[in-house]
Amino acid sequence: MTFSIVGYDPQAKEWGIAVQSKFLGVGAVVPWAKAGVGAVATQSYANTAYGPDALSLMAEGKSAAEALEIILADDKDKEMRQVGLIDANGNPATFTGKECYSWAGGIPGPHFAAQGNILVDEKTVEAMASTFTSTEGTLAERLLAALNAGQEAGGDSRGQQSAALLVVKEAGGYGGYNDRFVDLRVDDHPEPIKELIRIYYLQQLYFAPSKPEKVVPIDGEVETELAAELARHGYLHFNIVQEEELHKALTAYLHTENFEMREQEKGFIDLEVLEFMKKQN
Repeated sequence: MTFSIVGYDPQAKEWGIAVQSKFLGVGAVVPWAKAGVGAVATQSYANTAYGPDALSLMAEGKSAAEALEIILADDKDKEMRQVGLIDANGNPATFTGKECYSWAGGIPGPHFAAQGNILVDEKTVEAMASTFTSTEGTLAERLLAALNAGQEAGGDSRGQQSAALLVVKEAGGYGGYNDRFVDLRVDDHPEPIKELIRIYYLQQLYFAPSKPEKVVPIDGEVETELAAELARHGYLHFNIVQEEELHKALTAYLHTENFEMREQEKGFIDLEVLEFMKKQN
């Protein structure tokens, strides 16, 4: 009752998984990844030991295929399992046990492995594979595009409930203290993939660095719009304000809304923040 895709970006050195299921909180079960090591999606009567065990094996230098062979050998219920792996070099492996509920199967390809069970038919996995291969962008964007294509092609025959996206890279987490570059979950939602895509772009707004072309001086029309928005949100109380008052109000807004990653030197603003302010109620 799950479909997933594991992938690797050799340029960015990122490993990740995107997954959807008619299952509460799928992100707590299926995705496992470690920067510099690989990624694992374990599903269909999921043996959650597959995640840490396969990552440990790949950390020792085993390929995805070698790690898969070892974890399956020790599992008497392996024919009920489904799992996809990507190793440190982007080599894929996927396995679907004979007792997985139909339709079930997987497709490995260059730097990805797509798999699913209890699907409408094989078109879901085929759509994930072709979309990941043909889509440009970051690893997260390609994984999300593939997951969404899988749903549009049929998806889980029992419907939708939860989805998750996990992407790791060395020092990619908040503050650079861990490897969780993107770690997002939608635990219970009528359209979890669409919601996952929405919060991914929100996550990028909050935590991705500003684009240089979006950083502009606070003057002219930008200054007028900014003052109006800060007043609308309760950070300014005068129609005409001095530069210092405007700077203090903007700083207060940025820190209240957790936009520290988008904060600029005095006298400048990231236009994406201003656009967000204009859309806020």
